[in-house]
Amino acid sequence: MTVQSLWAATAQPSPALQSLEGERQCDVVIIGAGYTGLTAAHHIALSGREPLIVEANTLAFGASGRNGGVVSPKFRVGFPGLMARFGRDTALQMYHAGHAAVDSLVDMIETLGLDQARLHMGGHIAAAHNVHALGGLQATANWIKRETGGASSVMISADQVREMTGSTIFCGGLLTPKAGGIHPLNYARGIAQSLHDRGVKMYINSPAEQVRREGERIIVQTPQGRVSARQVIYATNGYSDQTRATDTLHRRLIPFRSAIIATEPLPAHVLAGIMPGGQVCGDTKRMLRWFRVVGDRLIFGGRGAFGKNDSHNAFRTLQRSMGDVFPVLRDYKIDFRWSGLVAMTLDYLPHAGQLDDRSFYAIGYNGGGVAMSTWMGRQLGAMTAGKKVDLGLMSGEKFKPIPLHAFRAPGVRLAAGWQQFLDVIGR
Repeated sequence: MTVQSLWAATAQPSPALQSLEGERQCDVVIIGAGYTGLTAAHHIALSGREPLIVEANTLAFGASGRNGGVVSPKFRVGFPGLMARFGRDTALQMYHAGHAAVDSLVDMIETLGLDQARLHMGGHIAAAHNVHALGGLQATANWIKRETGGASSVMISADQVREMTGSTIFCGGLLTPKAGGIHPLNYARGIAQSLHDRGVKMYINSPAEQVRREGERIIVQTPQGRVSARQVIYATNGYSDQTRATDTLHRRLIPFRSAIIATEPLPAHVLAGIMPGGQVCGDTKRMLRWFRVVGDRLIFGGRGAFGKNDSHNAFRTLQRSMGDVFPVLRDYKIDFRWSGLVAMTLDYLPHAGQLDDRSFYAIGYNGGGVAMSTWMGRQLGAMTAGKKVDLGLMSGEKFKPIPLHAFRAPGVRLAAGWQQFLDVIGR
């Protein structure tokens, strides 16, 4: 099955990168050339230190090059629930971190002049698929107004959701203005091009086969080369199973396949009725569906694709779901189909921290990593410089390997099936 993403078909050229051969030295070696690794390298270089990136595959091979390009301050866990469990201060810290992540992405694009990232901050609509879910959105809106004194997210009626999306199946929603969409692969390639122009060394097709300590140095061994560094950053997220060197991080994650389709170019009269305001939208189902217009196409994504490879059945299911949301699109062809791994964690939160005094990481974005990974890269830059960083619930102290991780695949199928059942019965 030949699969190409819309992003790969429309991306700017990647900087010319080679595999690592021979020996190199640097201050910080970064394993993984996605958003986390690239932005960490950017901030490390700004501080006057020398980063070096090794990537097992191609630039932005994982989620950074395959995601839906949705920029949002939200987490998979709600702020009222966080406050109930951990207190007001912790919930507010998470709220501000989510918005700081969006600011970090906007700043990166503006600072580096990444026009081809095509950032459009049109807002995000969380569309309630039933009345029960609408109540959860209302609780979030009430919490934001009560605890922050602002209106960073506001409730909208079923009629407003219909006007904004063109779909009649939702019963209301929550609008977050500080959100939007980007061309995700261009964003990654733009950062990489800036690093390349500044002389930062990046190597592709160079998997880190072994990472070890030699005295005060970290040694990263690749098939054809060797890097000696003062510190190492692991930025491998849902693709932490590429080599045994990142096995300890892989065992803290549950990779979950997410699929995306993109329609053929749509006629102007059809486009006029679908997301006319340029927002991005995701529904409230446990097995999330989301969509946005890119150019003259609709892209539509969702969870629920299983296995290690793309699945015809998953794409067919996704297309049927798109037809449920937008009946007018049932007769239009799908030009692009692709999928990739979302790195889920048991608490549905990303985490960053240290494995030891010279080893750092940030992973586990739970499908919301476009902005957050950019912000985490900045935090890794500070952490490797010896600065104190308070990540609250996202710190790595309690982020431990998952018990019985080897049995995760049947567990994921069972959990996903249960969530699909709850969606069907409206809970």
